[in-house]
Amino acid sequence: MSDDSRSRTAGQAHAEGMAVRREVLSDAHVDRAQAGTTPFTETFQDLITRYAWGEIWTRPGLDRRTRSAITLTALVARDHWDEFAMHVRAARRNGLSVDEIQEVLLQAAIYLGVPSANHAFAVAGQALAEYEKDPTNDRDREGGPGAGDR
Repeated sequence: MSDDSRSRTAGQAHAEGMAVRREVLSDAHVDRAQAGTTPFTETFQDLITRYAWGEIWTRPGLDRRTRSAITLTALVARDHWDEFAMHVRAARRNGLSVDEIQEVLLQAAIYLGVPSANHAFAVAGQALAEYEKDPTNDRDREGGPGAGDR
């Protein structure tokens, strides 16, 4: 852990995590998650914002494209399909092309098994279709990360 991350406050980690979470998952997704937060889930939302997004996704050692590819593989390995669909869309926002997502899933087929990869392709296909329909993702199709990719 770098000295920089040790000296940050929980509030700073939360603020940085929230910014990354919004950039990766979209404002609409984060707004829905926050709107659905209850007193029971509030502590968990803070935990994932500070630690997953504020401590891990903000580290300089891997770029977001690489983190997305790793995350997709991990979610296939554990059969976490709702999270997988969300992170397929996030991978596109992070600049992975459809072809690169396909390659991640082919790799997963070999190392995690064909049945899991088969289901992953089905879930990813639906998530990619939803991503393409979302008008807030026009920036990606018109010159942003992943522009011109299938």
